[in-house]
Parts: sequence; C-alpha cells; structure tokens
Amino acid sequence: MTLRKQFIAYLFEISQNVYTRYFKTQAPWKTSKEGLLMYPKGTFGNALGTFLNTHGYELIPKVERHDAYHVLTGYGTTVEDEIALQYLCYGNGKRSLYLYGVLVLGTLIMPDYYRYYLKSYRLGKSANAFHHYNYEHLLPVSLSDFRAVIFTEHYNIKTHPLTLN
Repeated sequence: MTLRKQFIAYLFEISQNVYTRYFKTQAPWKTSKEGLLMYPKGTFGNALGTFLNTHGYELIPKVERHDAYHVLTGYGTTVEDEIALQYLCYGNGKRSLYLYGVLVLGTLIMPDYYRYYLKSYRLGKSANAFHHYNYEHLLPVSLSDFRAVIFTEHYNIKTHPLTLN
C-alpha cells in the first residue's frame, strides 16, 4: 500500500472513532455478524454477514449502514473504493460532515482516481435514493430484489463497471 493510501487509512481509523462517539446519535443495531450469518442465503442480512466475515470485520456500532452500502453497491474495501463509495453516496443525495471530509481529503490526496470518483458520483445520481433506508429492517429482504429497486437494469453488480481491476 502506498504511503498516501496508508495515510488515508489512518485518517479513516482515527475519524471513525471520533465520528461515532460524538456525532452519531442513533442506537446500534440489535444484531451481530453471527446473527447476520443466520439469515437465509440470498438475503441482504446474510450477504452483509458474509461480507464482514470475508474481510475479518465486525459491525461497527452506530455506523453499520456503511458496510450495508458496500454490500448493496458491490464496492470493495480498498482506500480508493472507500472514497468512491462516498462519491456514490453524495451523488445519491447523502450529506454529512464525514462524507464531505472524505470527498475533499480523498480527492486532494488521491487525485489520480478522479475518473473513478466521477463515475461513482454519476452512478449515485442515476440510482434510486438508498441513503435514507433503515437497513436493519431490510436484513431479511432478498439482496437481488433490493439491488433491482435501487439500480437500473444497465448496472450489473456482478460485472461492476467501476472496478479498477
């Protein structure tokens, strides 16, 4: 990982603790990674549990929806994917101090991914609004049905047009 990416990862780690402690007021979800994995295969909840398990993550109290965004959109967890995911959310209408910070710092520190960020923003603009849902209530929903409601038919999550590979 480049020094720039390490620096941004460090900023994510520090800011996440501050943000969840002082700025997030909603209650944490009443489930865990293990609870998510108990949902039937094909559900949003099971996919979220699998995502967490695959990456060695746990749900972060009060910001569980962030990992839900990863599962819904298919974005990875690299630094550039994290920034691009925030661009997608911004395009979709989400607004927060944290999001603005990621957009500004991410773009200034890693401008070489600007095209990826712009494509992500446009995808967010073209998608149906998803940033306002109560994701904890959507855990039993079919992931493929949920994605079909959010994204138009030209966006195929399996052949994600935004991946850099």
